[in-house]
Amino acid sequence: MRRLLFIHHSCGAQLLADPGPEVARASGILVAHPNGGGLRAKLRARGYETHEASYGSEIGDATDLFDWKPKFSKKMAKVLTVDENDRYFEGGETHDIVMFKSCFPNNRFAAEGVAPGMPAGPELTVENAKAALSSLLEDFAQRPQTLFVYLTAPPEASPRSGPLLKVVAKRLLGRSRSAAVAHEQGRLARAFNAWVVSPRGWLAHGAPPNVAAFDYFDVLTDHGASDLSRYPSGDGGDSHPSSAGNTKAADALVEFLERERAMRGSAHREQVDAHG
Repeated sequence: MRRLLFIHHSCGAQLLADPGPEVARASGILVAHPNGGGLRAKLRARGYETHEASYGSEIGDATDLFDWKPKFSKKMAKVLTVDENDRYFEGGETHDIVMFKSCFPNNRFAAEGVAPGMPAGPELTVENAKAALSSLLEDFAQRPQTLFVYLTAPPEASPRSGPLLKVVAKRLLGRSRSAAVAHEQGRLARAFNAWVVSPRGWLAHGAPPNVAAFDYFDVLTDHGASDLSRYPSGDGGDSHPSSAGNTKAADALVEFLERERAMRGSAHREQVDAHG
């Protein structure tokens, strides 16, 4: 079994959960949810042992883009040994894979920003977000035996209108601006997340080989059909992905991890052969 840690909040919890009526462990970890994507079960079927850190725990709390640098720089030993929330391995085990993601508010970009950006923000601009992720590479390079996988933040749902009878001119204008802002934020999010997964972006030459990125944002926007979610939940205005969206993403993520594992296994064999 390959040990895998997923650091997440609500969207990640629902991605992992089985679809069905909501069921949670005493620790708060979801077992099932109406928006469930079944990722945990799909990973188990492929030989992965899944561990989680989420809300309220030392490692699982604070998952915004500007939170990752202090977390990985100061708490890497704990990251690598989390069992579930604030429970840790006691036998010296460490994770083979660490997956981490921020939630959909991290796609609410204020502007493009100015290069090279500030890794601690605080303003959420595209350039500051790039700087924040780039600052992690030095921490990951120090742990070459662990694969670090960043999942891009899920997209936001389109703004929803209220009942037609309640519409007045002022509110119509307000909603119009809201829609315009949402689409502009979606455009900026697309630009940032495309950079994250591009071989000419975050993963350009010089990035450690033990870092990968899965474009959760792209899957849930149907690969460019929109810059906003194509799989919202609730009445269509909830940015938490629906079960259909999470199931699609879970299938794609498992295949992505298998490709990454095969590629790294092949690279390791070539290295061994080169050294006799």
